[in-house]
Amino acid sequence: MTVKYTNAEWQGKKVILGETEIESGQPVNLVIGFHGAESTPENMLVYGNKLKLKNTHLIYPEGPVDAGKGLWSWWKDGPRQKESVQKFLTFSSDMIATAHSHVSDKLPGATIQVCLWGFSQGGAASLVHTLFHGSPPLHKVASICGFLPELPDEAPPQSSPVNILGIFGANDDVVPSFLADHALDEVKAKGHRLTSKETQQRHEITQENLQELADFFNPPASP
Repeated sequence: MTVKYTNAEWQGKKVILGETEIESGQPVNLVIGFHGAESTPENMLVYGNKLKLKNTHLIYPEGPVDAGKGLWSWWKDGPRQKESVQKFLTFSSDMIATAHSHVSDKLPGATIQVCLWGFSQGGAASLVHTLFHGSPPLHKVASICGFLPELPDEAPPQSSPVNILGIFGANDDVVPSFLADHALDEVKAKGHRLTSKETQQRHEITQENLQELADFFNPPASP
């Protein structure tokens, strides 16, 4: 399955854009992948190249927080994490709206289904945005080894339930399984539809994870 990639700059940040073959008349998935802390979009692209997705536009943005040495994060840890997460929500909302407009301009009249996924802090970013998102609505969200940071004080808005896949590892020595499990329970408590899977993996993205992502994001096969 061939994916064509190009680079762009949105909001002053690097964005890697990918596009599979698009079947006209069918819903199009807009799948946005968030890299981990102190990382790059290229690191997500390594895994994205192994994702067998159909009828999909792929977006891999660069995080807004400079972690030094050409690496990026989604927010700063520490005593002002809450304020940094609030800035991330503004950034993510603008980035997703830009991505939606980009695909809408390329495919006028298409039904666009916004999907998020991420690893580690990127998984956390996907979950945080799910809790506070507005428009455009989300279709599906996946988190691998994700967690929840300190959240802003404002109450999350009421939104339509989102299908969420959460994968975490019993042998993860970076994000302990109880933290990942707690984060998914918090999202479920807000009314979202959760599928939670604990595996024996460490802090990593496995080939099995990628197959589960493809099965999750792709439409069901026609009988």
